[in-house]
Order: sequence, then structure tokens, then C-alpha cells
Amino acid sequence: MFEIFEYEFMINALLASILASVACGIIGTYIVIKRLVFLSGGIAHSAYGGIGLGYLLSFNPIFGAVASSILGAIFVSKMRENKSENEDTLIGIIWAFGMALGVLFISLSPGYAPDLMSYLFGNILTVSKTELLLMLIADLIIIITVGIFYKHFQAITFDEEYSKTTGMNVERLYLLLFILIAVTIVLLIKLVGIILVVALLTIPAAISKFFAKSLKMMMLFAISFGLLFTVVGLLSSYYLNLASGSAIIILSVFGYFVAYSFNLFFHK
Repeated sequence: MFEIFEYEFMINALLASILASVACGIIGTYIVIKRLVFLSGGIAHSAYGGIGLGYLLSFNPIFGAVASSILGAIFVSKMRENKSENEDTLIGIIWAFGMALGVLFISLSPGYAPDLMSYLFGNILTVSKTELLLMLIADLIIIITVGIFYKHFQAITFDEEYSKTTGMNVERLYLLLFILIAVTIVLLIKLVGIILVVALLTIPAAISKFFAKSLKMMMLFAISFGLLFTVVGLLSSYYLNLASGSAIIILSVFGYFVAYSFNLFFHK
């Protein structure tokens, strides 16, 4: 088993698993509690437009993904602020528009995009040192921001109406939270891809909800479950020659049903 540490790409992949699990556990907790899964899906798929633009203009697609997903987060936040009656429809539109825009930009790009599939379905084995550094920076941004605004996020998570009566700027806080979701999504793209990213964001936190008795505990459990699924999924993909993103998500889904059954049996 220890021969995997002889390969730099496996060390990078393991480090990426740790970094991604931290962001996934913290932000995924808010997504699950506030039921923001569909909103997060819209933000995730809007990132593909930026990836396509990166290929078209010959700059790092990850930077394009950051910009387009943050724009998607701002759009979602404004839509929520205006209490749009067509929220589901509008999210579906930006979901489809982001993907279509990405395909269009890529089709207009000269040459062949060799690692395109890794952005759709993930390939943790191709994570570079530069991407690891970006993931570390993203983790620090998330940890520091959540640390500063922890009580504010906790307030809007559990009692949004009361938060408004205390004078808290709820909409600004939601905008900040959606931007953090966008940053986390970009961080996870190389692990599981845009198609599967929402699953990794929600499943570890959803499992943690069965066992945690506080928000902080739920985050810690979610980080632990995320790390378990990504590392075991990574090792499975390496030894069984499987697609890494798919292996991680299938393992996560299996883990969720085990946890759900356990919770159902012992809490009758």
C-alpha cells in the first residue's frame, strides 16, 4: 500500500483530498441545513462557462471557473433577495446556460482541450502543485471568513426572521455564503467534476446531520466523512483502475444509505 507514496501525483491527490474535505465539510453543512442543494447546483454548472472561456482565450480554466461561479452566486443571491416566484426555473436556466456557454466557447477554441473531461467528471490524479496552492488559499479564505462570521451565519441558518429583526444584513450574509459556496465548488471540480460536485458537497454533511448535536460538531463530522470518502475512493480508483470521481461519489452514496439505515434502526 505504501508504494503509492513513491508517486508525486498520488501525494498531490491525497493532499487535495484533505484540502477539499475541509471546505466541503464547512460549506456543505450550511448547504444541507438551509436546503441550498439546487441553488448550489446552479452555481456549479455556471462554472463551466468560465472554463470554456479559459480555453478560448488561453488562460487557466480554473480562473475562469472562479469568475463565472462567483457571478452565478451573485445572480442566485439577487434572485433570492427579490423572492422570485420563478426561482426553480431561473436556477434551471443558469444551470443550462452555463453548460451551453462552456460548450460553445470550447467549440470555438483552436485545437483540442485534452483535460476537458476532468472538469466534467473530475480526475484527482491530475491535480498539480499550483492547484494545490489554490486549494490551500481557498481553504484559508473559507476558514477565516466562517470564523469571523460564524455567529452571523449560525443566526441566519437557524432563525432568519429573528436575525432581520436584530438589524442583521441577512441578504449581504447570504451573498457572502453563496460566494463561499462558489469558491468551494471550484475547489472540488478537479476531484469529482462539475457533474458530481453537488453530491460531495451535500452527502458528508447529510450523514453528519444524523449524529451531530451542534453546528460545529456537524462540520467536524462532515470534514471527517468527506476525508474518508475521498481517500478511500482515491485508493479504490488507483488499485481497481476506476474513475476517481465516480468511485468517490458511489462510496459516498453507499455511506449515506448505511448511515441512514443505522439512524433509522436505532432511533425508532
